[in-house]
Amino acid sequence: MDGDKRLLLVRHANAEQTFGVDDHERRLTERGLRDAKELGRWLADEGITCDLVLCSTATRTQQTWQAAAEGGARAHEVALRPAIYHGGSRGVLDCVHTEAGDAVTVLVVGHAPTMPSLAGVLSDGAGSSSAQAALTEGFPTATVAVLRYAGSWAELGPGTCELDEVFVARG
Repeated sequence: MDGDKRLLLVRHANAEQTFGVDDHERRLTERGLRDAKELGRWLADEGITCDLVLCSTATRTQQTWQAAAEGGARAHEVALRPAIYHGGSRGVLDCVHTEAGDAVTVLVVGHAPTMPSLAGVLSDGAGSSSAQAALTEGFPTATVAVLRYAGSWAELGPGTCELDEVFVARG
C-alpha cells in the first residue's frame, strides 16, 4: 500500500461530567483544553496540515478542534457534521465518502467508541505493530489514530488502511 492519503481519527479531549447537562452540550475541562492544545502542537510538530476536518457538532468536539488550532493545528476547511455525533462508524464513513473529495489529509473529531472501533476496522491489524498494540490498550480522550490509505475516499472501508501511529496528547 503506497499510502498517499492520511486519515486521522481523534477522540475529543476530556469533558465535564455535570449532572443535568445534555450530552451534546458537555464542555471540555481545563485538562481537556490543555490536552487538546498539546494535540495541536503534536500535529504541527509532525508537519500535518489537514485539507479537511470533519467535526461532530457536540460542544466538546468543537472545543477540541479549536484548542488544537490554538496549539498549532492547521486545516484548510472545517465542517461540522451531526452524523459524526449520531451516526456511529457508518455515519463517519458516509461523511468521509461524500465530503473528502480530493483531500489528501482528512481529520475526524468524534467520540468513543466510534473512533477507536473505526481505527481497528479500517486497519484490521495492518500497519505498525506498536500502533496496533496501543489501539488495543485503549483510546483515552485526546487520542489520535493516524491511518494511511491509498484508494479513493469513496471506497474507504474495512481493511483498506494501515495504522501508522496512535498518539495520546497530554498537556
